[in-house]
Amino acid sequence: MSNYLITGTAGFIAARTAELLLNDGHSVVGVDNMNDAYDPRIKEYRLKRLQAMKGFTFHKLDVADRSIIEKFKSEKFDAVINLAARAGVRFSVENPWVFVETNMIGTLNMLELCKQNGIKKFVVASTSSIYGEDPPYPTPESADSSEPLQPYAASKKGAEAMCHAYHHLYGIDVSILRFFTVYGPAGRPDLAHLRFVQWISEGKPVRVNGDGNQSRGFTYIDDIARGTILALRPLGFEIINIGGHEVVTINELIKIVEDAVGKKAIVEYGPPNPADMLTNQADVSKAGELLGWEAQFDMRRGVEKLVEWYNAEREWAKDILTP
Repeated sequence: MSNYLITGTAGFIAARTAELLLNDGHSVVGVDNMNDAYDPRIKEYRLKRLQAMKGFTFHKLDVADRSIIEKFKSEKFDAVINLAARAGVRFSVENPWVFVETNMIGTLNMLELCKQNGIKKFVVASTSSIYGEDPPYPTPESADSSEPLQPYAASKKGAEAMCHAYHHLYGIDVSILRFFTVYGPAGRPDLAHLRFVQWISEGKPVRVNGDGNQSRGFTYIDDIARGTILALRPLGFEIINIGGHEVVTINELIKIVEDAVGKKAIVEYGPPNPADMLTNQADVSKAGELLGWEAQFDMRRGVEKLVEWYNAEREWAKDILTP
């Protein structure tokens, strides 16, 4: 069995990836700074689940702090899965510095750890936001990513470029995963799915930026985590879209959540956010060819799983801050 370092391990994608690896008998060393980018109660919930599992070790550390390299200088890892990230196109406009620190410097520190410790495999989270204003749909990995629209996407582009430099110089095998919008149990409370489930369940107004006809390519968390694990195989240097193939408008999503919750939404439409893209849709054929990946959950089934989780955890989940 293998030993993996996973950064951002209390985060949405990292926590589920760690769970699947631990369930398969691997050991995981988790790192997270437990920041308050969103309601920390949901991060604490995910971390508590992991700490109850055999083979998991946790360190409260910040990937942007260079001392993290020294912390793990004597550790042997089969791979580093760098999922620590500051995410969110809107907040990156307000505070771009923290995005550079985590997404660029944090990635550099993890690459340097791989170099110094002789770790041959590096998996890193990137984003669909990197494709900019007017990509082809569905978007292939070969689409232009040289003109990011927000500091978030720009920081991820910088991280990707550094990965290539370390691959070229030191032969590190790198899988860059461009994730599209992810949802599911214990998801991010600043994204639509959990917010809509909470708001509709609790009779709160559902706030929508724009007219609700904007759309996203969504993917259920288990499909994303499986893709991340599949990307641990030797690939050389590859950029791969994971998820984002099932495109749903915000208005359609509200209807699906209404059906799953069993209540009508009170929808309030507001002005569109200039940092938001109108749509995205992934070409995932490369993930199928290189990784044998395909999604197993459609939107309706995934939303039903989210609602089941919410109802089971409602005593505290109803109070999660959903900005």
